[in-house]
Amino acid sequence: MPANLYALGAIVLWACLSSLGVLLQHVPPFLLTGVALLVGSALSWPAVLKHPAQWKIARRTLAMGVFTLFGFHFLLFMALRLAPAVEVNLVNYLWPLFIVVLAPLYLPGIRLRGLHVAAAVTGFVGAALAILGGRQAGDAAGPGLAASSGWGYLLALVSALIWANYSLQTKRAELTGRSFPTAAVGLFGAVSGALSLVCHWVLEPSAALNTRDWLLLVATGLGPLGAAFFLWDKALKLGDARQIGILSYLTPLGSTLLLMLVSGRDLSWSIALAALLIVGAAGLGSRAKQASNR
Repeated sequence: MPANLYALGAIVLWACLSSLGVLLQHVPPFLLTGVALLVGSALSWPAVLKHPAQWKIARRTLAMGVFTLFGFHFLLFMALRLAPAVEVNLVNYLWPLFIVVLAPLYLPGIRLRGLHVAAAVTGFVGAALAILGGRQAGDAAGPGLAASSGWGYLLALVSALIWANYSLQTKRAELTGRSFPTAAVGLFGAVSGALSLVCHWVLEPSAALNTRDWLLLVATGLGPLGAAFFLWDKALKLGDARQIGILSYLTPLGSTLLLMLVSGRDLSWSIALAALLIVGAAGLGSRAKQASNR
């Protein structure tokens, strides 16, 4: 039960990420990513000050964590600027499915079965419906949005693959005895945040942020780009990864509903069906994973 509660806490926070990204879409993406990750990393400082060795990790592990936190969030925030937010959100939340489908490439003793194939097909049908709905919305809004939507969906897809890779690499490290302390996630965030701010200084125009912007940035950092990572790590280390994986399929539904509320969009049939197909695909993938582990 404690592990499931940790996982549910992370899921609730992640469900808010895309909506916060939409509210902050006027903030340059490198600046948004950098400030939020630095704020989130501060949650690990008390533990590290007490035991500094928790940040002494292998360079390869640090590189993986920085690449993931920096790349995942930067690509997601860029995708939200190029394509309709709800559809981007659905495509990005194919990562639970990718974890299952790609597991045989990372973990020993895991084989691809018929249910894996069925899950992959179902998931991509859902993604296609999401993209179709987004393209229609883009056409209605104007040619500029319609032309950029394809790039937005591609960035969302790559972002999902990055998170799946990180999750599977973390699981493989645990199985091979190279697991890292939970507090090390704060180091990932600190380095990624600093790198993002350097990129902002070099590549982006300066931005004037008001009080509301700073409050939203702090909320983003403390929640989906901070506490959620620590909760997720604790959940995986304390509980059954299969059960926790099933719980993660609640994330796209909660996130999409929040985006509908923030953007003021009505629930269309294509979005509803896409959400059902993607969550159903993840459910099939979970069953296949459990069958493979028996």
